[in-house]
Amino acid sequence: MQPATPEEPVRYKVVVNDEEQYSIWPAAQANPPGWRDAGKEGSEEECLAYIEAVWTDMRPLSLRRQMGESPAP
Repeated sequence: MQPATPEEPVRYKVVVNDEEQYSIWPAAQANPPGWRDAGKEGSEEECLAYIEAVWTDMRPLSLRRQMGESPAP
């Protein structure tokens, strides 16, 4: 991947895994194995703000289920 230039900023996407953990990933690249698109794309700052708004419980989904706090999908 080429570094971004001021005329061409890097666009990111938010990805999420099966444990409902979030991360950002370059939008032009395929998702890493085990991760899927979360539906948000934008600048790094926009994507991080989205994650901050939606990822309110840092515990993995399996732990939340074990503790009885999240229904199975």
